[in-house]
Formats: sequence, C-alpha cells, structure tokens
Amino acid sequence: MILRIATLNLEQDHKCWAARRELIAAQLRDVNPDLWALNEVHVPNQTGRWLQQAASKVIGTKYALLQQAKAGEDARTEGEALLTRYPVIETANLDYRSHNCVALVARFEIDGRRLDVYVTHLIAARVDDSARQFQVTELLQWIRTRDDADGSVVCGDFNAAPDQPSIRLMSAAYRPTQTQATAFTPLREPNGNPTHPEWKRFDRCIDYVWVSESIKVQASGLCFNQPDKNNPELWPSDHVGVWADLEIG
Repeated sequence: MILRIATLNLEQDHKCWAARRELIAAQLRDVNPDLWALNEVHVPNQTGRWLQQAASKVIGTKYALLQQAKAGEDARTEGEALLTRYPVIETANLDYRSHNCVALVARFEIDGRRLDVYVTHLIAARVDDSARQFQVTELLQWIRTRDDADGSVVCGDFNAAPDQPSIRLMSAAYRPTQTQATAFTPLREPNGNPTHPEWKRFDRCIDYVWVSESIKVQASGLCFNQPDKNNPELWPSDHVGVWADLEIG
C-alpha cells in the first residue's frame, strides 16, 4: 500500500494570507496527499477548515479535518491539524508543558495495519535547542506508550536543522524522508519587508516527515514551493512543504 503524506507550516493567517491560500490551493492539485499535516492553523479564522473545503473543490476528494489547539494563551490563536482521506479510528494529544507546544496523533487502519500519524511543531529556533531536546524526548516517550501500532509517521516543523542535537535525538528513533532546505522562502510582509530577515533564504531544513523502521520511503521531495507567477515575492508560506510516498507494511 502506497500512501502519500505531506506537511506544511501555514504561518497562521499572516503575510498576505488571502493571496497565499489561493496559491496553496492551486498547488494542492499536484501534491494530492492522502494525509496532510498542517502547523500553525489559525484558530479564529479557521484556516484549516478553509483548506479542507478548498481541497474538496480542487481535488474532488473529501477530507476529514482533525485539529489540536496549542496550550495556554496560544490556544486562542493557533494549533496543529491533519487532513485525511482515511477514516480515523482513534485520536489523542500531548501537551509538552513547554512553551505551549503540543502534538496530536491519529490512528488509521489501512490494509489491516495500524498506522499512527503524529503532527507537532516544536518551539522556535530563537529559543535554545535544549528546549527542543526536551520536547523530542517527551514526544518519543509518548510514542513508546503507543507501541501497538504497526508503523508511525511524525510530521511537522521542528525548528532545527539536521546537525542540531534535538534532530540527532529524533534521528535515533526515526528516519527523515528528506533533508532539503525548507526555510525560509522569499515571502514578504504586506509592507514589503522580508519575512524572518535575520535568516538567509532556503538555508536550512527544519520541516520533516519522519518514518519508523517498518515503513519504506518510495519517493519524497518538496511541495508548495512555487511563487505566484506574477509576483516572485508571494509564496504559499514562509516555509515550503515536504511530501513523501510511503509503503506501509
């Protein structure tokens, strides 16, 4: 069974969202994921729900939407989400009790095999990596409590490059499907300023699809990685996405 999964950080509803969302929807047709993990869905504007409805129109397939708000005050503004073509048999969530970050998991039964798909977004790079090491440790401990799955996938923005300790810790348990640079795009603010001006463009991989040992990666790459044809400073997000075709079983 080949399953296509994708992940993208939406950057909430900031930075020309009304225009960006149309780019995301237009590029979704080529990605055509079975499962689509989203970071920074904007809770008040229901950006995840908008993309759910857009996906139905663009691809012609109905997706179910799962969401988990962040903890603390951040719960009012953003969360993690998963769009799925497959029926969900169980969901759960983890509060890291660290910088309001959370993770969600959905369990699927596909061709008689149980697959757990996790979506998370670790604390920003401006915070010391020790915080992300703590969060990765908590995430892996939680995953071990759910070891009755036949395989698992972890998606999201980890805010750390492959050479950082938090990612090396994650790599001891999971394999990344790719390590091409995913941040930051040339997307500009409405006033014309570059997003994240302190970082170079496309100089780091911080967004990942991680797979457990039992899952084979048939192909992988980047997605939502094309600017508007008429405006090279308008991109789907300040990150690009990652996609992977996975053989389950």
